[in-house]
Amino acid sequence: MTQNAADTVSKTPLTLLGLGAMGTALAGAWLAAGHPLTVWNRTAAKAGPLAARGAAVAAGAAEAVAANRLVVVCLLDDASIEEALAGADLTGKDVVNLITGTPGTARARAAWATARGARYLDGGIMAVPPMIGIPQAGPYVFYSGSRDLFEEHRATLAAPADARYVGADAGFAALHDVALLSAMYGMFGGVAHAFALVRGESVDPRELAPLLSSWLTAMAGSVAATAEHLAAGDYTGGVASSLAMQVAGVPTFLRTAEEQGVSAELLTPYFDLMRRRLAADPARHGAEDLTGVVDLLRG
Repeated sequence: MTQNAADTVSKTPLTLLGLGAMGTALAGAWLAAGHPLTVWNRTAAKAGPLAARGAAVAAGAAEAVAANRLVVVCLLDDASIEEALAGADLTGKDVVNLITGTPGTARARAAWATARGARYLDGGIMAVPPMIGIPQAGPYVFYSGSRDLFEEHRATLAAPADARYVGADAGFAALHDVALLSAMYGMFGGVAHAFALVRGESVDPRELAPLLSSWLTAMAGSVAATAEHLAAGDYTGGVASSLAMQVAGVPTFLRTAEEQGVSAELLTPYFDLMRRRLAADPARHGAEDLTGVVDLLRG
């Protein structure tokens, strides 16, 4: 189905570079929202279904960039951006970079874009492709860099997923993205250990799953408490389970893992940090919660 001209007349046109799984999902959402869209992908065949829906397909990246002021990049990595845009004129362009990168990479790319006459916005996508374009699924994207660019194109950027601005520092979107994903992987590690403990027993993992889910949801309240402690600089306020008490319980977790024939390697690094914090000053740190581990990670 092609776009209706009446649907696109007031919509900002844009260019999208990269049609992997995420890029294709973004393209579909912008087309569904009525935005005139120019696309480019190294493997041209991937653009076929989008062309059938009304997207213009550019023969090269430079041609795609020239087509519109707003240029969204969803390529494989930072090196791909360097290669694809080497011959493109970015003067007066608004470049939005949605690759998954580091804060340092984003800051360097922002300086690169500015030197070539463009405004720059970096993004961190907090969603998987099937969530894009489905508001009830809760997708959103962190953005950082040029606030003027963000405000001007906010509605367009929010068509595939909610747009959340986190600061003028171009590295902040990647920083927020990796911070949240790091917490996710820590949770996955705990979940993997929990399932491993019961794996050799007559415990149906499908029955354990809702218990794990509800327990983790209940424990999520500690995130706000940790933030308050960090902001206040006092880690003892409102503590229900002290560091000293939790360290005392560590041997039980380790013995249980040993009895069940399960490696404790997902837990021991965190337990080691807890012990170090307590050992550094038992009288002072024993009454804290686990917030002090953050300071140990900072060195």
